[in-house]
Amino acid sequence: MTEEAYGDVSRETSSEPATPAVVAAVPPYSVSRETSGIDVYEALQADLANDDHGGSFGGDVSRETSFDTPIAREAMQAVRVMNVRQEEWPKPSHPRVITIANQKGGVGKTTTAVNLAVALGLHGLQVLLIDLDPQGNASTAMGVEHGVGTPSIYDVLLGSSSLSDVAVPVEVAPDTLRCIPATIDLAGADIELASQVAREHRLRKAIDELQDPFDYLIIDCPPALGLLTLNALVAAKEILIPIQCEYYALEGLAQLLNTVELVKSQLNAALDVSTVLLTMYDSRTRLADQVADEVKEHFGPKVIESVIPRNVRVSEAPGYGQTVMTYDAGSRGAVSYLKAARELATRGAAMGSHNEDGE
Repeated sequence: MTEEAYGDVSRETSSEPATPAVVAAVPPYSVSRETSGIDVYEALQADLANDDHGGSFGGDVSRETSFDTPIAREAMQAVRVMNVRQEEWPKPSHPRVITIANQKGGVGKTTTAVNLAVALGLHGLQVLLIDLDPQGNASTAMGVEHGVGTPSIYDVLLGSSSLSDVAVPVEVAPDTLRCIPATIDLAGADIELASQVAREHRLRKAIDELQDPFDYLIIDCPPALGLLTLNALVAAKEILIPIQCEYYALEGLAQLLNTVELVKSQLNAALDVSTVLLTMYDSRTRLADQVADEVKEHFGPKVIESVIPRNVRVSEAPGYGQTVMTYDAGSRGAVSYLKAARELATRGAAMGSHNEDGE
């Protein structure tokens, strides 16, 4: 691979086979503004505009820009995901506290939480991610230390620390994204909090006392409906439910929705299932389409249009202490999460304007 592959996407380099390692290695600032005499940013903007209207990457952009080759298309997608153009998404009128919950394991809760958080942070929004799962997988994906003895959300729930005390800047977007890590100590929190007064309100109280400004506070829940998840449901106004495109994922959904209704009636009347995200979609199976259709029929406009496909890069990224957004920014998984995050941000801004109109 020549040095040209890290700068201009030219004819000489476009004939080389696409390799994810190359795309992941391209630093966001190294994309030149010259591509065969045509402004690469204008070409990207035209092509991405075509994509937003249902087109594919490559669209109507001329062959002279060399964007019709596999490596060029992946590079173009990486430019978009890593926000080379410094695009800023609209801020919500009020800070949004979103709990990502589903008591079924393996549906993509943590993967969704970390990738949405990174995408929002890369586009100028202030994001705080709370890892409320004793496994600490979200902390791993953020590259944040979460060994025994690390100040964590456990200390916050017990009242010995505030959220500001334990928040850690995330390397990929240190000015806009912070993470509250989880340690293995959190596994015993259910027992330790059982005898405490207002144990369901511990996290909500900590968020109310938070002085640091944020646009999005995202809570990653464990795969259970215990006291930790209950704290997250009481603390949030919105729930995002990731649903795997398989039959078993639908079976546990009724139980989760019943729990949400109980919390609304007893502890948090403002709680609402605002967003549903379909994950692990396999276009080769008819079952995935059937599940997607059922979910869309039940939840209607709450379902995000972008569907997250099965993608090996999404699974590989945590092993390197990264999200797919930085591990392979040109992959299908990264692009899909980017679109989902953008829709989440757009909806948030629209919700604020509707509320103001209603007032």
